[in-house]
Amino acid sequence: MSYSLSRGTKGYRINGACVDIEFMVLGMIQNNVYIISDGTTTFVVDPAASADRIVDALGGRTLDAIVVTHRHADHIGALKDLKDKTGAPVYASAIDAPEIEHPSGSDGPLRVQGCPVDVTVGDKDTITLGAMPWKVLLTPGHTEGGICLFLDAADTNHPEADNVLISGDTLFCGSIGRTDFPGGNDKQMRASLRRLSQLPDDTVVLPGHNSPTSIGEEQRRVFAYFC
Repeated sequence: MSYSLSRGTKGYRINGACVDIEFMVLGMIQNNVYIISDGTTTFVVDPAASADRIVDALGGRTLDAIVVTHRHADHIGALKDLKDKTGAPVYASAIDAPEIEHPSGSDGPLRVQGCPVDVTVGDKDTITLGAMPWKVLLTPGHTEGGICLFLDAADTNHPEADNVLISGDTLFCGSIGRTDFPGGNDKQMRASLRRLSQLPDDTVVLPGHNSPTSIGEEQRRVFAYFC
């Protein structure tokens, strides 16, 4: 099955994946903020800005979790505000959690409020949200503790649909995350990309910026070049 993109009243919708996916483009650096649901459980990925707009897009649904892919300010600009408004627990990697809780400002000029991380995760852990068992993949290169999350459609209520990868700033459509920021590492990034290249081609990729893509599409672009 192939995914497709449609426009909604408050953002975009990705069709054909094994879960419901909506996203908005928010903040100064045009971040993708995802709202993902299995129909009963809903979570937000990387609340970059405008907590009120995110809450409005939830449309009255309870927010069950907030997942952060990495520590950079453009991905957590509305994190504390969204947590305060909804009470949802925050999930992040154990490596990046200290900077999320107490931002030092060393990653750039954007300034954000620190926010408690309720659940810290590591490589190969599983974050189970409702009927969605997301496998955590530690993918350093952009930051030391950057994570991706993979959902195998076979483990969901829609095994006939496409798998999903939340890729943060590791993998973009036709590009990769920068490695010249503090904590970035080109060698680690290449190793992380090689790992992602082993995922099934029919995996929808949800990047932190720019258009959604798929593992199959990036085999001939990103992976062919960097792996």
